[in-house]
Amino acid sequence: MTDILQIIGAVLILSGFAASQLGWMDAKSVTYLVLNIVGAALLTWLALHDGDWGFFLLEGVWTVVSLIALVDVLRRRGRIAKASRVTTASPSPGRRSTPAAAESPESPPH
Repeated sequence: MTDILQIIGAVLILSGFAASQLGWMDAKSVTYLVLNIVGAALLTWLALHDGDWGFFLLEGVWTVVSLIALVDVLRRRGRIAKASRVTTASPSPGRRSTPAAAESPESPPH
């Protein structure tokens, strides 16, 4: 059973890598990063279980770096989505675009 799980983990990582190298998938895409995270996490767990410390280090770091990259991609998407909502929002009908200070009755005369 361990051999099958190792193959599954390796296939997940290698499929993302191959797709990226062949130009079929962006290395910063969510799909690519999830393939790396799941495959590397599986291999990390198997390495820990078997006491394979070098392999554990390699796959553990691979998992952590991929997780950091995924969080970064998702944060950037959130910022982009927020920015596009702000820039596409139109002012309310009848609303003037003059600064609030100029409309204030307490403003000194010009």
